[in-house]
Amino acid sequence: MNISLYTISVWVLPLLIAITFHEAAHGFVAHRLGDNTAWQLGRVSFNPLKHIDPFGTVILPAVLLLSQSPFLFGYAKPVPVNFRNLKRPRLDMVWVALAGPATNIILALVAALAFHALPFVPPDSARWVADNLKNAFLINIVLAIFNMMPIPPLDGGRVAVGLLPRPLAEPLARLEPYGMLILIGLLILLPLLGSQLGLNLDIISAILRTLTGYVIGALLLITGNA
Repeated sequence: MNISLYTISVWVLPLLIAITFHEAAHGFVAHRLGDNTAWQLGRVSFNPLKHIDPFGTVILPAVLLLSQSPFLFGYAKPVPVNFRNLKRPRLDMVWVALAGPATNIILALVAALAFHALPFVPPDSARWVADNLKNAFLINIVLAIFNMMPIPPLDGGRVAVGLLPRPLAEPLARLEPYGMLILIGLLILLPLLGSQLGLNLDIISAILRTLTGYVIGALLLITGNA
């Protein structure tokens, strides 16, 4: 694969901003709701080095990209939250979990609105700025939608655990130690198995793509870019 320096320059910055703001938002909302764990560890920070996981943020996406995997994903270093310190643990857990995806949607809105300022950008920089904005728009939407999958430890899983009745929430919460294995199975191994069997088993990716398309369309309409 021929990945140019230009391509790297228009993807790395939007990705780092999306991940950093996502994780910092979790820690900030947890701090506001009574848990200072992330705050004391310096994780409520806009320094991307505080949030990058060497394997999940760098090695795993690179391996999947170079192996032409049917789905590309990774993860940052999880922000530590002691939910027992929150004022209303079950409900506040929902707000802490929603903070990350909500921040990504806000960043996508900002990127889409910034397109209207491109006429004021010097012509020799306009393409680079436009590509960064386009990638920031897409990355933040994909990150928000992906993280709202109802599988712990993703944000959507924690929202579901906080909102579901206890008889349903407790079994779902017990899946958290196996969440990453479940995701790898659903997003990578199942589609690969389907390709060997001549079947389309890439169902989760199709659902995520559909939802992402709806959100992209809505945000483009709202920001006057449709």
